[in-house]
Amino acid sequence: MPMGPFGIDPVIWAVLRLVIAVGLAVFLVLNGALAQIFLERKIQAVMQDRIGPYHTGPFGLLQTFADAIKLIGKEDIRARLTDAPFFLAAPAIVFSPMLASFVVLPFGPDFVGANLNVGLLYLTTLGSMTVLGIVIAGWASNNKYSLMGGLRSAGQLISYEVPQILALVTVVLYVGSLSMVDITNSQPGPLVNVLILPMAFVTYLIAALAETNRNPFDLPEAESELVAGFLTEYSGMRWGVFFVAEYGEVTVVSAIMATLWFGGWHGPGVDALPILGVLWFTLKTYMFVLLFMWIRATLPRLRIDQLMGFCWKVLIPLALVNIMATAVLILAFADPRLPLAIVNWILVAALVFGLPFTQRRRLLRFRARTKEHVAMRDVRLAP
Repeated sequence: MPMGPFGIDPVIWAVLRLVIAVGLAVFLVLNGALAQIFLERKIQAVMQDRIGPYHTGPFGLLQTFADAIKLIGKEDIRARLTDAPFFLAAPAIVFSPMLASFVVLPFGPDFVGANLNVGLLYLTTLGSMTVLGIVIAGWASNNKYSLMGGLRSAGQLISYEVPQILALVTVVLYVGSLSMVDITNSQPGPLVNVLILPMAFVTYLIAALAETNRNPFDLPEAESELVAGFLTEYSGMRWGVFFVAEYGEVTVVSAIMATLWFGGWHGPGVDALPILGVLWFTLKTYMFVLLFMWIRATLPRLRIDQLMGFCWKVLIPLALVNIMATAVLILAFADPRLPLAIVNWILVAALVFGLPFTQRRRLLRFRARTKEHVAMRDVRLAP
């Protein structure tokens, strides 16, 4: 009779391994969320000349644990007219795809849950499911502000998925694989993909900010509403699940950027000591997590029209130009790295320098129209 590890029956070991893997992933996600909440509070306090949490535990380290205990102990309140099955299922629909995304992330050499040959397609599919949970949460709350917040967020997520996927397709065209492991292995040295495909990286970074509902794209709630968008009717740990899922999504998109554009677990000393790969992967991932926090503490929230206009009029056209140029250059050159880098850096320069110029022109036109309307009003009101 075949025996599994530790002398355990193979059937029992398969179930046990699944339970251990899920438990480990949940443990890492929950603790990662606690660490990120503490980091965000401290970083924003430093940037805004405040102190941040410091009462609970040494240097305030236990504040997030106290908050978690408070959420777990709070009463689960639900409005009577909510659609109960969907209202209760929405947090799980948002949380589960985020948790499943960790399966294909290569944390180190030979340290990956599943080396799928369509790993990137798997990640984009799971990312799209978040929209479903958010819309269900807003609709099932039976609250017009929750519904408005859910629809705003759905429009934002669906729109920014387009440039996000186009950026990923650019990397796939260049590397020639959808496997996260193969993409990592294609960047063993200092010449990582961000130097060759910077426009794809910038596009994905901006789209990732929108996909995770982070500033300046934090539009589930609006400035004119004193509510929390699709989360308005949620309380206790159900609200906490949405909160943990948001930080988990930030970790996932940061890990994707670290893998696709910054070499993943590759770094000095990994060949001699493979466990260092996990350290390098974690450091690169949290570099982007800190960038997300920096952006949140710095930039104001955009209006919905500005957000959608930037996506469809600026980001998607540039992403389409980039993917077309990438495909042509890969066919035209045996070694397309240099021409690809030149075209991508030109597109990045066009975005960085062209956007302020375009915004200034829009502002001048707006001022001209305002003056014209004021002049017409004065003429009508003149005796």
